[in-house]
Formats: sequence, C-alpha cells, structure tokens
Amino acid sequence: MFPSLTTTTLREADGPLVLLGPSLGTGGERLWAPVVPLLGERARIVVWDLPGHGNSPTAQRGFTVADLADAVAEIAAAIDAPYAVHAGVSLGGATGLELGLRHAGTFAALAVLCSGAALGTPSAWHERAALVREHGTAAVVAGSEQRWFAPGFVAAQPEAAGGLLEALPGVDAESYARCCEALADYDVSADLGRITDPVLAVAGADDQVAPPALADRIARDVRRGRSVTLPGVAHLAPTEDPAATAELLISLLEDPSGDPPPTLRPSEETR
Repeated sequence: MFPSLTTTTLREADGPLVLLGPSLGTGGERLWAPVVPLLGERARIVVWDLPGHGNSPTAQRGFTVADLADAVAEIAAAIDAPYAVHAGVSLGGATGLELGLRHAGTFAALAVLCSGAALGTPSAWHERAALVREHGTAAVVAGSEQRWFAPGFVAAQPEAAGGLLEALPGVDAESYARCCEALADYDVSADLGRITDPVLAVAGADDQVAPPALADRIARDVRRGRSVTLPGVAHLAPTEDPAATAELLISLLEDPSGDPPPTLRPSEETR
C-alpha cells in the first residue's frame, strides 16, 4: 500500500494542473514558493509533500519510489483538469520517472529537476538513514547546506536558504530515513526507454548530487526527452533560480512536447 501524501493548493484556476513534488528534507510549499507567482494565472498549482515532511503524515511503514508514484497518480486522478504536468525535484523528480513508467499518459509532460535514474549509492543512503534515526534530522543540516545550494547562494540569499535549512530539523526522522531507504533501492536506469511521456530533465551546473550528466542521460534514453542545464544552480532549482524554473514550466504548459524556450540553452536535446 502506498504512503499517505498531503497536498496543498497554491493557486486555483480552471486551466491545466501543475502538480509539484519536493526534494528530500524540504516541504513542497516552501521549496516551490518562489516559482508560483511567476507562473501567472494559467494553471491550477498543487504541491504534494513527502511522508513526514511539510503537511504529510509520518510514514508508518517502508515504501518505494514506485509507491510514491502510485500515490501521486491517485492525487492527479482526483483533480479535474484538462491536462496535467508533473514537476519534481530530486526525490520528487525520481517519482516523476516512476510516474512515466507506471502511469503513462496520466501527465502530459514530466519535468525532472535535479534528479536522475539513480541517485547516490545504496550504502550512502543507508548510512544517512542510520544517522537520522540516531541523531534526528538536525544532524544533516550542515551536509544539506553544502548539497542543496551553489557556492555563494546562502550568503546572497540568506532568507531563502535559511528558511529551508531551518525547517529541516522539523522533518520526522523516521520518515526521512524511510525516504533514504527508498532512494537506496531506486534505480530505473535500465527502464528509461519504456517512458513514452515527454520528459524535460533539468540540471544545475553546480549540482554534486545529480550532475548534468544524469539529466543528459535521461534525455537521451527516454523516448521523448530533452535536457537543460541551469548555470549557478546546485540541487534546488526552484529556490536557486525560480525565474528559469518558471519559464521551463510555462513552456511545458503551453506545449508539453515542444522545445525549451530560446532564452535557455539546453545541454542536450534528443528526439
């Protein structure tokens, strides 16, 4: 049985649905808040939270990334909209790839931000799960600051970065650990060729967790993929470059299978 996920509607509209997914350790509303005003009134905007993050209840059992995708697909099915686009960051992006594998056609397009077909190593994820179970999520704040933001961002944007980092100790430790274990078991590298939905893979040029090569591989291996690399961005594109992130989402809303906006330079375009 898939985990219970809570959604928050950030904007009501009669148009298409934009369903937004978070990164591990972040609440979806806070992560995506800088992007929402830039999307205008063209779409209904709903964000979902990981178990034990944001508004979602804590995890009562283990789950997989595929289970998250099943839960998100059920969320989308319950919302009346002419069509939907899913955009997720890191673990939320991995969920998007699982949506393409398990629920083809549910979304008109999938935006996979700062993510990959596999992330990290199983041993590293299990080590982090053990760390937070013993010491709580406060133990990963310093490491998250290094992973999440490009050099200089915290000093330049202390409020944006600080809000995310200050919220991290409030994430339920057991739920965070179970997310780590889901990522340890996650690897859809061999299955990308089965994804038929249009996929836009977005990478941060400074991302050490999901470097641009991972986005390029997604774009190359799915049937209808393209990739874009954002300069000056590490692992949380919606916070670090909301304008570029919004521009990409607008392009998907206007033409889910079209080319990226000309002002953004794709690192690779395929099919």
